[in-house]
Amino acid sequence: MDALIWIGAAISLAGVAGLGWCIVYVMKLRKQVLDDTEMRARMQKAVIMNFGALAISTLGLMMVVVGIFLG
Repeated sequence: MDALIWIGAAISLAGVAGLGWCIVYVMKLRKQVLDDTEMRARMQKAVIMNFGALAISTLGLMMVVVGIFLG
């Protein structure tokens, strides 16, 4: 079950990296001067990526917990 823990930790770190990417993307986006519709479209992309990264991170943490319970 050690492998499940390590794989889950790697997946969780990938999700956290995705969350970091979302933060950097939005910070760069706020510095740009865009009209409202373009800003909304790009922010929607960031929100979708944010939810995806959060889901991946949650999946990885669940794998870690299951590995600990089974180990």
